[in-house]
Amino acid sequence: MTENTPLAELSAAGVSIWLDDLSRERIVSGGLANLIDTKNVVGVTTNPTIFAGALSKGEAYADQVAALAASGATVQDAVFEITTDDVRAASDIFRPVYDRTGGVDGRVSIEVEPGLAHDADGTFAQAQELWAKVDRPNAMIKIPATIEGLDAITATIAQGISVNVTLIFSLERHRQVINAYLSGLEKARAAGHDLSTIHSVASFFVSRVDTEINQRLEAIGTEAAIALKSKAGVANAQLAYEVFQQAFSSERALGLIAAGANKQRPLWASTGVKDPTLPDTLYVTNLVAPEVVNTMPEKTLEATLDHGVVPADSVTGAYDEANAVLDALANEGVSYVDVTQVLEAEGVAKFIVSWNELLETVSVALAAAKATTGSAL
Repeated sequence: MTENTPLAELSAAGVSIWLDDLSRERIVSGGLANLIDTKNVVGVTTNPTIFAGALSKGEAYADQVAALAASGATVQDAVFEITTDDVRAASDIFRPVYDRTGGVDGRVSIEVEPGLAHDADGTFAQAQELWAKVDRPNAMIKIPATIEGLDAITATIAQGISVNVTLIFSLERHRQVINAYLSGLEKARAAGHDLSTIHSVASFFVSRVDTEINQRLEAIGTEAAIALKSKAGVANAQLAYEVFQQAFSSERALGLIAAGANKQRPLWASTGVKDPTLPDTLYVTNLVAPEVVNTMPEKTLEATLDHGVVPADSVTGAYDEANAVLDALANEGVSYVDVTQVLEAEGVAKFIVSWNELLETVSVALAAAKATTGSAL
């Protein structure tokens, strides 16, 4: 690990830095290993958009696509093989981090198909399938925090499978996610699983909240409304940390922790700044607290390394101010409930679009590989 950098300071403050990106090229070039060695990266998250981008470049996948085409693999099977191979290889690269941190970090996440977001049984079935296919203890299965997803989270945790709960936007849904995790741990304990091997993060989205709320504030147009722009994302996440602190100091949670369970850490997702007029480290330096993960696009990682000013803690003393921001938004007529419901629906829809792009990319690649093989015969 590099010493005396803003990234090292972030790690020292208790923030686990995960990269929000993965590709075959990063794996085979040594680029991923280099980020571990030089930039304090201790985990990776993926999603359908990331894989669609990686596969669209394609060169690093050409040999595998050709082999899959020759074997007669369907598009769905090919996507399953390609993505789980990447996650397995990345998990191996991160295994020393996993061992060194006792399983807390060194994690690589892979998401269930987004079309299953409102299908609890289908999500649970695919979570088990992905876990078995990747076959690495430091993998995490990403499950969206839809209402239906809550039951799947409990069922998956109950099987001893580590889960990254994604697409959390509201404080109430965050509480429900924590409850689903604790319920899963209780079932896992009853089934005889070793609770110490089960880990989970709750991925709370940040910048998307500002993007949606800023549009509404601009439409309102008053001086008071404009003054609230780009404050909600950080405030919402800071209050999510308060929810985390409260939930894991409860008698229920403490009993499970005493039995070996781990806390479900908050993970700050969507931390790339969308508005170029804002500081590019806004969603990093304002969300520093112990026992959190910040999953960053590489651009945000590099910006933090270059000029991030990292406080010891920018969350736990900010609850009153954060509550004041949400109260002021309500006074301006911005509905928190509506915003978070819209964002959840949009989040699922965007991942479905990316998933379909991924299927189309692989379909074209398989067809091209078959055509090349055929012309060579």
